[in-house]
Amino acid sequence: MIRSFVLASAIAIIAGVAHAEEPIIGNWKTAAGDTAMIVSCGGSYCVTLKTGKYAGRKIGTLAGTGGSYAGEITDPAADKTYSGSGKISGNSLRMQGCVMKVLCKSQTWTRL
Repeated sequence: MIRSFVLASAIAIIAGVAHAEEPIIGNWKTAAGDTAMIVSCGGSYCVTLKTGKYAGRKIGTLAGTGGSYAGEITDPAADKTYSGSGKISGNSLRMQGCVMKVLCKSQTWTRL
């Protein structure tokens, strides 16, 4: 009976961990003051602007786990796509876009 209880508890813990969301998922306030929504999409994370001049536009796709992500980021004003990355620290997301991994720009977003 104790073995059954321990086994059931272990299964419940594993199931809870499997359904835990990545910290990047959610709504973020961008450096420009717009709201970006990051959701799980096809094994990666899609970044879409919810407010502002470019509302509704997908501006990135990132993959990764545990607070570090890499992929592509699009500057909606210039309509150019760059190598991108994101790193979470508390309620901040440091986004970076680079051309040839040499010329980089970064900005910090805040969780809403």
